[in-house]
Formats: sequence, structure tokens, C-alpha cells
Amino acid sequence: MASPHPARAARTTGIALLMLGLTSTVALTGCGGSTDDDGKAGPKASASAAPKGAVTREQAAKIVDNYAAVNGKANKTQNAKLLATVEGGQVHEQSKADYKTFGTWTKADRSDYEKPFTYQDRTYYIPAGGDWFAVKATASGSKTPALLVFDKDGGAWKLTSAVYAEAPIPAIDTGDHGLATAVAPSTRVGALAPNEVSAAFEDLYETGGKKAGAGISHTTDPAKDALKLYKGRDTFDLAKWATKKYFAKDPAYGKTYALRLADGGVLAVVPTAHTQETLLKQQYMGSFEITPNKEESVYNPAKRALVTDTFQGMTLATLPKSGKPSVIAYEYRMTDSK
Repeated sequence: MASPHPARAARTTGIALLMLGLTSTVALTGCGGSTDDDGKAGPKASASAAPKGAVTREQAAKIVDNYAAVNGKANKTQNAKLLATVEGGQVHEQSKADYKTFGTWTKADRSDYEKPFTYQDRTYYIPAGGDWFAVKATASGSKTPALLVFDKDGGAWKLTSAVYAEAPIPAIDTGDHGLATAVAPSTRVGALAPNEVSAAFEDLYETGGKKAGAGISHTTDPAKDALKLYKGRDTFDLAKWATKKYFAKDPAYGKTYALRLADGGVLAVVPTAHTQETLLKQQYMGSFEITPNKEESVYNPAKRALVTDTFQGMTLATLPKSGKPSVIAYEYRMTDSK
């Protein structure tokens, strides 16, 4: 998936009028050096034990190249099995959804998706002592940089997260050895820990940021988008007949990746998910049904009183040493509809 194809939000559902049979559309850094017999690190050993990452830059480059090549072949025929050899995590959940709904896309979107691509303008961030690495890069044909995360999944290197960011990606600390510093997802940085960002961001959809969402910035574009959906839950075009609500959900793959920034803060790639529930109002039960849109119909074409869409996503968040964290970019795909 990880070329810069736009996120596909849920389209408006329709309502079928049954009453008269009519239809209305509705790192941590620091490798341990060898020790002397007395258990103390020897000065010679310490001096030579430079920190290492899981891969070298040369190895990372080959992994990225291989991913792009295999992805291009898989996208050409929507071969999820082939793609699974180089892709995992939330990215693969989104790719499988892309493949499943491919037939509902416009001809132009399908043609664009099938084009092979490469990653350019790469900067590698390899955590000292870590077992994963990140790359900031731009896909060919795009001007939007992405932060890509590669991790061992089933013994093979796979892309597990990819978030394209219109906002600038802040400088990551690479230290004296040119290696990044991984931060444990549970480590509190200012107001929140990286693994608390998802609950805060999803609360923007669910309550308008009145609960956990009060702990993150509401001024970034992703936050404004989420709040716009929350505020529009009573004014969407089916509001006369149905209600719309959002509920936070555990992501399919829950691993968060975090790196120390040059200013001492943290940049985190955070998995996230929510459901969107469109429910007929009580007075219309038995007389109306909701007609799913084309994308929803791929998963369940039945007309029904309740349509529950699942969205799996990823966010890119900055956590400053003081002040509120900010979600600066996000990617969602509808991955199910019931």
C-alpha cells in the first residue's frame, strides 16, 4: 500500500424506504561492553563497543528497495499473499482493505495504484540496540514525505507502519554515532506516553475531546478533521432518519514506535482505530433500512438498521517535553462493515 494514495473515508450511507416498496437514497543507546573477570567493564572493551542498530544503512536500503519492488508487483494484481511477504502490521490491514474494495474505485485511482514506485530522498533512523528502523522518504510521483517503519514480522523484515505527513517531520536525534534513540512506548513524555496517544486522538471522534482527548492539541489539521466529524454527527445528510456515532477500538496491530527528537521530545508512530455507527432512529425502525454504499457493500451488501464501519489507522505524533502532544498526520482505511 505504502505509496501515497489518499485515505478513503466512509461515504454517506443511504436509506431504503420500505413502507410502500419505494427507495430513497439515502536504545536504548548503550550496548553492554564485555567485562573483566571482576565484572567491571574494561576500558579497552568499552572504548571498542560502539552501539549498533539492527541493520546497517546499506542493509536498510536493500530492505526498502525490496519492499517497493514487491509492493509494486503485488499492487498490479492485488496479490495480498505476495504483499504479506514484505508488509505487516497496520499497513497490511490497510492494503488488504484497498485490495478488497479496489473494484469500487475510479479508473484513475486504480491506474495510479497499480503503478510501480520507488522511495527517494531517504533519511534512515536506526535505533541503537533496537530491533526495528525507520526511514523518512518520498515516494516517486509524490511531494509528501512519509515516515516508514520496518520491523521483523515472522522472521522477515516488513513494512509495518507508514504515515504520510503534510506537516514537517521534526528533526530526529541521531547522536554521536549516527544512530537514533528508541523510546519505550510507555515512557511518559510531558503530558502523555506514546502509547496513550491513540486513546486521546480517538476521543476527538468519540466525545469531541472532552475526556482523554483534552490531553492533546486540538489545533493540528488531523485534530481539526476529527473534531469536524464529531461535530457533523448531527448534521450529516441522513441526520433526519439516523444517528451517527464514533467509538474507539483496539487497533489490529498495537505496536507503537517512538524515537527521541533533537529537541528532547519524542516522535511516535501510533496505531489507532475506531468504528463509525450509523443507526436508524427509533421512530423509523421497521419502516426504513440503511442502504450501504459501494465500499460498505463489498463487506456486507444487506440493507440494515445499523451500519458499523471499522477504520484501522496510524498516526504520527510529537510529544514535547512540556505541553500537549500533537498528532501531525494520520492514515485510515475502512477495513470492515457490518
